[in-house]
Amino acid sequence: MIEQLEQIAREYGTPCFVYFMDDVFRRVRELRSVFGDLFEVSYAVKANPNPAILRRLNGRVEMLDVSSAGELERAVMQGWDPQRISFTGPVKRDPDLQSALRNRIGDVVLESVEEARRLDELAASGGRVQPVLVRITPARLPRGFGVNMAGRPSQFGIDEETADAAIEEITRLPRLRLRGFHVYSGTQCLKADAVAENYEIFLDLFQRFSERHDVVPEKLIFGAGLGIAYHETDAPLDLQAVAKRINPALQAMRSLPRFRQSRLVLETGRYLIGEAGFYLTQIVRIKHSRGIDILLCDGGMNHHLGACGHLGSVVHRNYRMLQVTVPNGVREERPYDLVGPLCTSIDTLGHGVKLPGPVPGDVIAVRCSGAYGLTASPVYFISHEPARELLVEGDREAPRVTDVSQLRSVRQTEMNSQDVLLGP
Repeated sequence: MIEQLEQIAREYGTPCFVYFMDDVFRRVRELRSVFGDLFEVSYAVKANPNPAILRRLNGRVEMLDVSSAGELERAVMQGWDPQRISFTGPVKRDPDLQSALRNRIGDVVLESVEEARRLDELAASGGRVQPVLVRITPARLPRGFGVNMAGRPSQFGIDEETADAAIEEITRLPRLRLRGFHVYSGTQCLKADAVAENYEIFLDLFQRFSERHDVVPEKLIFGAGLGIAYHETDAPLDLQAVAKRINPALQAMRSLPRFRQSRLVLETGRYLIGEAGFYLTQIVRIKHSRGIDILLCDGGMNHHLGACGHLGSVVHRNYRMLQVTVPNGVREERPYDLVGPLCTSIDTLGHGVKLPGPVPGDVIAVRCSGAYGLTASPVYFISHEPARELLVEGDREAPRVTDVSQLRSVRQTEMNSQDVLLGP
């Protein structure tokens, strides 16, 4: 792995993201191994919307989840059947809903009654009946999730406490066809018991609301919430333990007449792609300031907001990192701060990162960088060049590396455009 990353850095330069696609496929196989045929798998495009990744996932997972018309159009352009796509998001504007209708999307996931009313109006004007799922926000979430969207005011979904009245109204809208439910209440959990308990909450909600409103659900989407080990002290999620506890409950529900034909879908993003990605940045200079050694790198927050601690973290914790370039001789391991090239003090990749005597020109790899990386970052802040994106496939001994950069081509187009000067 280190040798491959070093070769990639040498041939393609830095900063760059490197995605090992075989690791993504391995993670999909792992999910199928532990859950069997109980779950279908849906990939959340927001985690990493690179077109090459979407194209390669087609045929590997059953569904995609999109959160904008842009993501929907991107998926369709990569060959995805719109019937295999669901559309979530708390603020679906008319263009988003119209795109869903125009593309004949599989499901629009409703997050409010008001959204349902507007979709019904647009569907009527187009002479369509649109299949929908209702997103329910649970009243509680087990402890251990990095992001909690349950039991508190939320822009996502319809509160469990008010869902009955909402479902009744939605089922009366003539141009919508309710065919199931969606729950996503928390993410980035590394505790198997908490993940399993969360799914038990989902099962209770699905059964309760299906029975109350006499819905025979065709599809039930479970927001996965599966976490990855970003930090050195993190213990990886024990997926086998999750399956051991929840599989019997899933099988029990599937045995009920109402749910025998229901498709149970596990929606996940970072768990599939996160650990398959690395962010490579090169040390440009080393600075000593008031007792601290600082590595000045060619990339940082402009490419990787999450690694700098600004994507939901309260306290910045270092992502796991490694020094890619092989030291010449023995170097003493010491702590360093790593910063990026931006003119702001918050552009800090790591504090006190222990490295074996790095020197200018050495390359540092930030692990767990496959999800919420480039497209979740302020790439236009300070107008540095966007990071390159590289896809690695095939044999470890002779891998195939493909440049799949999506933002660099946009920047090149901008740089080549001619300004029109107005005035005398």
